[in-house]
Amino acid sequence: MRLILRTLGTWLLSIAVILAVIDGTKSLAANALVMTPLGDLWQSLNAGSLEWVEAFLETRFFGPALTPMLTSLLTVPSFVVVGVPAIILAFLGRSRYARQYVRTDEI
Repeated sequence: MRLILRTLGTWLLSIAVILAVIDGTKSLAANALVMTPLGDLWQSLNAGSLEWVEAFLETRFFGPALTPMLTSLLTVPSFVVVGVPAIILAFLGRSRYARQYVRTDEI
């Protein structure tokens, strides 16, 4: 289980770094801070699925509560949305053995 969590966390972290590098490159080119929101990234990758998710949430019982949450999530920078779960998964998948440190006078 830890292997799966660490692997998934590492993959998500690499995607987050790639997204941050893309935003950094755009910032350098525009000579201003540019952070791509998740909604813009999702729209450019697959607009149909974004519309489907929005329509799906509108037809559900908790739709009025979930739609504002989705709207606010889509305004967050994409590297943050991917990076935070990556760090959490990598933390949960870390090895749990006790680390013992040796002092220099014991060597």
